[in-house]
Amino acid sequence: MADAMGGARILVTGGAGFIGSNFVRLAAARWPEAHVEILDALTYAGNLRNLEDIDSKRLTFTHGDIRDPKAIAPIMSRGVTHVINFAAESMVDRSIDDPGSFIQTDTYGVYCLLEAARQGGIRRFIQISTDEVYGEIMAGEATEETTLLPRNPYAASKAGGDRMAYAYHATYGLPVVVTRCSNNYGPFQYPEKLIPLFVTNALEDQPLPVYGTGKNVRDWIHVSDHCDAIARLLEADGVDGETFNIGAGNELDVLKITATILERLGKPQTLIRHVEDRPGHDRRYAVDSGKLERKTGWRPRHSFEQGIAETIDWYAARRDWWEPIKAGEFRAYYEKMYGQRKAFAGGPS
Repeated sequence: MADAMGGARILVTGGAGFIGSNFVRLAAARWPEAHVEILDALTYAGNLRNLEDIDSKRLTFTHGDIRDPKAIAPIMSRGVTHVINFAAESMVDRSIDDPGSFIQTDTYGVYCLLEAARQGGIRRFIQISTDEVYGEIMAGEATEETTLLPRNPYAASKAGGDRMAYAYHATYGLPVVVTRCSNNYGPFQYPEKLIPLFVTNALEDQPLPVYGTGKNVRDWIHVSDHCDAIARLLEADGVDGETFNIGAGNELDVLKITATILERLGKPQTLIRHVEDRPGHDRRYAVDSGKLERKTGWRPRHSFEQGIAETIDWYAARRDWWEPIKAGEFRAYYEKMYGQRKAFAGGPS
C-alpha cells in the first residue's frame, strides 16, 4: 500500500524522458514523504523542461549514464530504496540503424544498475520492458508465459535486459519485478514517435509518413495509466520475481490513429503520405493484463477517445515545447528516416 513507501528514496533512471518524467510527477503527488533521485544521460530524448513543474525540493538530479557504474554509485550511497529503470534506447528505426548502442544501454546498462542495486540492499527494482519482446502476436494476446520472440534489435536488447533482471532475482534474491507495456502516448513524448510526430506534422501542415499500408496494429495506453500500474507494483506485496503485462485493450492500426489526429485538428486526409515500410515491421502486438489486474486491482482509467483528445490538445497548446526539438537534432534524423523512402500516392498495393 502507499504507506509502504514512507521514507522511500526512489531512483528513476531516464527520469527526464517521456515516461520517466510522467512517473516522477505521479510519485511527487502520490508519496509526499518520498524523495526522487533522477539519473538521466540527457541524450536526444531527455529534456529537463519535462520536470519544470515539479517541486525541485523533492528531487535530486544527476546527469549520468546507466552504463557507468561511477555515475550510479554515489546515488545508491544516498540510501536508495527503490529503482525504476526507464532509461532505454527505444526507437525501432534507430535500432535498425545502430543496434550496438541499444545493446549497450538496454542490456549492459541494466546489468550495471542491477549490480549496484544488489550491493545497495534495495526494497524493489522494477525493470521496464516492452510488449515487443513477444514479437508478432497475430491472434489472441500474449501472457507472461508466452515465449519471447523479438524480431528487431530494439526488442531483442530489451529482452536481454528483461532476462538479466530476472536472473538477478533467481541468482541473488534481488527483489525484481519486470513489466511489459504496450505503446504509450501522452504529454512530453519525443516527436519521433508516431502520435506526437503526426500531431506536430499536421499542425505544421506537413505530410504524415505512414509506413506501408498503415494496417499495423498496436494497443495504446495513456502514459498516466502506465505510471499508475508501476506505482501499484512498487507498493504491492508478493510480486518479487514476477513479470506483469500492462495493456489498455485499445487495439488500433496506424491509419485509424492518423485519421483521428487529422479529424481532431481539422486537417485534410491528403496529408497522409504512404512510404516504403521498414524491415521486419511487426504487424500486431497484444498483451493480456489480467495478472496485473488480479494482483493489484489496476485498470486503465483513460479511454482512448479521452486520452488521444487530451494528448492532441496538449501538443497544440505546447508549441513552445516541441518546436525547438524539431528544429534541432531531430531534423537530420527525420530526413534520414523518411526523406529517402519511396512514396506511394494512394498507399502500396
